[in-house]
This record gives sequence, C-alpha cells and structure tokens, in this order.
Amino acid sequence: MNILSVSQLNTYIKALIDGSAPLKKLYISGEISNFTYYYRTGHMYLTLKDEKSQLKAVMFASYAERLKFQPQNGMKVICLGRVSVYEKSGEYQLYIEDMQPEGLGALYLAYNQLKEKLEREGLFDSSLKKPIPKYPKKIGVATSNTGAAVEDIKNITARRYPLAEVVIVPTIVQGEYAPADIVRSLRILDSMGDIDVIILGRGGGSAEDLWAFNDEAVARAVAQCKTPIVSAVGHETDTTICDFVADLRAPTPSAAAELICPDIREMLADIAVIKDRLNAQINYIVDDQLQRVYDLASAPVLENYEAVIDGYGDTILVLTQRLVDSTLRSYESRAHSFGVLAEKLNALSPLAVLARGYSVAQKSGEIIKTVSQIKENDDITLVLQDGRAECTIREVITNG
Repeated sequence: MNILSVSQLNTYIKALIDGSAPLKKLYISGEISNFTYYYRTGHMYLTLKDEKSQLKAVMFASYAERLKFQPQNGMKVICLGRVSVYEKSGEYQLYIEDMQPEGLGALYLAYNQLKEKLEREGLFDSSLKKPIPKYPKKIGVATSNTGAAVEDIKNITARRYPLAEVVIVPTIVQGEYAPADIVRSLRILDSMGDIDVIILGRGGGSAEDLWAFNDEAVARAVAQCKTPIVSAVGHETDTTICDFVADLRAPTPSAAAELICPDIREMLADIAVIKDRLNAQINYIVDDQLQRVYDLASAPVLENYEAVIDGYGDTILVLTQRLVDSTLRSYESRAHSFGVLAEKLNALSPLAVLARGYSVAQKSGEIIKTVSQIKENDDITLVLQDGRAECTIREVITNG
C-alpha cells in the first residue's frame, strides 16, 4: 500500500497541472466577484464566475500595476493567465497576468473611471477656472520640441502677437515616461513666476499616443498650477482628462495659440479708431474754447473797458476813505482805553502813594508792617518820594 500525505498529494497534483501545456496560457471569461485589493502589497484577489461555476484567481502586484483600469465587482473581464495549485489550501486557481474588460476597452474604462473620480473631487468645477490674460507678455509651452505642434504655436504667435515671448520647455508627450515629464515641465513653467499662460499639448494620434494626458498625476499637476493653463491635445474630436481640468480647452495646439494671442492687426485698427475719436474730441474742445474766447472778446465790458475801470476807480476811492476813517476811529478808541488803564495802574503804584507824602519803612530790605518786627536800637530805612533816610529806633510803643 502506497500511503501519501496531504502535502505529497497536493504537490503531485500541482506538478500535473503545471506540466499541462494547455493550462499554462489560458484566456478565461467571467464576472468579477469577491474582489479584494491589498494596497500595501499591490496584490489583487478575486473570483471569476459565470451562471454555473466560479474560479478563484489572483493577480500579483507586478502584473496588477500595468492595468489601465480599476477592476470592480460585477465587471465582466477576459483574463490571460495560467492554472496552478495553491498547495497550502489544496485549491487550484487562476494566476492572472493580464486583464481586459469584456466588450469595453481598458483605456476607455480607465478614462471614465478617472473622469468620474476627479469630477467627484471637484477638479472640473468652473469656479476653479482661472481667467486667461487678454494680452500675455510671456507664453509658456509644454510640448515636444520636434513636432509640428510647437512650430504651429511659434508661427501663429509671431504672426498674431509678436509682442509676446514664447518659452518652450521640451517635453516627452508619449510613452511610459511622458506623464512624469509633463508634470516636470508644468512645475518648471509655473515656478518661473513671470509666465502669463501655459499651453499644454501635442499633435494628434491614437488613444494610446494621447494617453499621457489622461494620467491622474498629470491631471492633478494641471489643477495645482497657479498659472492659467490651456489644454491643446490631439485633434478637435479628441478629449482628454487634462481638457476638463485645464482652465481652457483648445481643439488643437494651433487653436490654442489663436485663442491666447490677440490679433495685432485688429489691435492696430482699434487704436486707429480710438486715435481718430480722440482727435475729433480734442478739436471739438479747442473749437468750443475758442468760441468762448471770441464771445468774451466781443462782450461790452471789453469794448468799453475804460468806463468800467473808471467806475471801479471811484468805488475804490470811496472804500479807501472808509477804511482810513474806520482805522482812525479804532485808533482813537484804543488810545482812550489805554489812557484810562494807565491812570488806574498809576493810582495803584507805590510811587503815587509816596508822592502824596507817605513813606515806606524797611528793615533789612523788608517792609515793616507791624511793631513786632522792630525793637529799640534797630536800624531801619525810610523810603521817601525823592530819596531815603537811615534811622535808629529809640523806643517801640504798642497801641492799646
């Protein structure tokens, strides 16, 4: 009797299945259920099912990161992979290497998924759109420096608005490295500080050729730019995620240059019209002022100015005499008031008191007001109207 362990049996079955050529490369169609995505590892686990059966499947990170769409429960897909046994559980499962939506292209599905995601976040809101300057001084361009798009932009700018300077940052616009390079170019132009508007775009191509402009990192870089951005990708019928996020969408790179650059010929024509209007207005004002001068020159007051001057001369004489009379009256009134005040001041003066026969007694320079300030043999001074006398106290007598 040949007794096998569970592990040996599972290993044997795995070897049989792995050795089967038809099971090494299979295309399996089914509906996704029990979908689980582990963000840390990047692995995807799911079940494929139809009306009668189901099949467990796994897609490891190295393959999952290549998907251009996000698998979801209920989605019908076609998977390419191999069948093998997971020995630990003894279950066979499909190891998926590629996956495509059934009946719907992966690119189209990824496009719609990202569009719905960014729209929910509000990145397409019109309130976020920055105005495009009417007269840009410096135009930034993020595109390939070898394609027709950049030449069209340069030629149209030079023809329509040669006053503007075009700053071109050569950019990879197709392929695996395009999204990162587009983000880099946008950041360079946005950080310069003197760029008025940026054109982001490329010429036409297939959906795969234009796919870099549907990249989420590119879309977010466009939304984060402080400088207004015009998206000009592909032909008129092509629409990318960048078109929704940008501040303005142009059908083609040529149309972007047309939209951004005012036509200098139209500007010159407008200036000529404004110039004619200003000249007409100036001439009208000059003619009006000249007419006023002529009217004033022919006024009666200028024709008979001597009589007018004589009339004003008499008036001036009358006013002058009134001023003199008023000044004299004011002076006399003030002089009388001054005399009265002087007499009052003189009456209060100590000298006036002395002139009436009084004297002032002082001791050591202080006026003697009471007998308590002096005693016998004190020397005092009597101040009189015309001099002073030095005296000695013989006796002090107190009243009462």
